[in-house]
Amino acid sequence: MADTTAKPTRLNDGEDLERFVTTHDAALVEFYTSGCAMCQAMEPVLGNVARATDVAVGLVNPGDDIGLVDRFDIRSVPTLVVFRDGEEVARLAEGFQGGDEVVGFLEESVPDVVNVA
Repeated sequence: MADTTAKPTRLNDGEDLERFVTTHDAALVEFYTSGCAMCQAMEPVLGNVARATDVAVGLVNPGDDIGLVDRFDIRSVPTLVVFRDGEEVARLAEGFQGGDEVVGFLEESVPDVVNVA
């Protein structure tokens, strides 16, 4: 059952990101930058997604750990990446996405994990 109090977890660096994606069966991570209006607009959407699904949601600014840019081939923000058992399984880098679009993306990417409230 989805956790109605869940909210996105702020990740500080690659170590935090690694720990986050390996401790959850499925995780959605937004790669964002400070000052990105679309990224800021995504935060409440991702909060709703975290509360509406069983998928853990994290936020990481690759500018705080520049190695993440190359490691995850981040070319634009916001970039949403779905991890399953610590491995990337899907990515969406098409700007702002609404809650329904993000939930649909998760249902396609990890259908057996997404339990929508």
